[in-house]
Amino acid sequence: MFLRPQLKALLRDGSRSAEQHDARNLQRSWRKFAAFAYVAEQYGYRYDGLSSLSPKGSPNPYFAFRRLPDAPERAARAAQLCPTALQGGQLPGMRPGGSRLRPLAETQGAVDLLHARIMVDYSRTHRRRGLMALLVMPVAMLIPLSQTGFSAPSLLVCAAIWLVFDGLWMAGLYIARRRYAKYSRVLQGAGVDWPPASSLT
Repeated sequence: MFLRPQLKALLRDGSRSAEQHDARNLQRSWRKFAAFAYVAEQYGYRYDGLSSLSPKGSPNPYFAFRRLPDAPERAARAAQLCPTALQGGQLPGMRPGGSRLRPLAETQGAVDLLHARIMVDYSRTHRRRGLMALLVMPVAMLIPLSQTGFSAPSLLVCAAIWLVFDGLWMAGLYIARRRYAKYSRVLQGAGVDWPPASSLT
């Protein structure tokens, strides 16, 4: 559903020689988004990590794709191999028919490594995202409290709600850290140094 406009946006940036293309995961699957990242590379844009376009802590962040030096040649080759890609046909490196973001056997390994890089980057967004919600929540609770009054029972209910969300954030943070460690090990095992030091500053 979202693949065609996302691919069109990528090719539009390619035709304009844009140095960076920014995209969100609109595929409802991180593995499919990794497959899209592989397709983007065939058209001349390599996955480059989290984009500065996203607000810090965004639940659906933008990811950056950096234009490669041989982007025009890559795009021309991909267009020649898959001339009906924009009309719903086969995509470069993907299986024909059915779901268009199913990697071929020979490209599965590259897609898996892209998936690991994306998951490492996405895992890094959870801490700030949760903190933003926890900071905003007490301010939001002032609205109903101003209507009901700042009584002890009302304050206890608000505190209980905040603690529940705090517990959910802590659980999410634990899961994000485990996911970060898991996919970092995958990348280290493949000899991939990720994330770049510049993206951690």
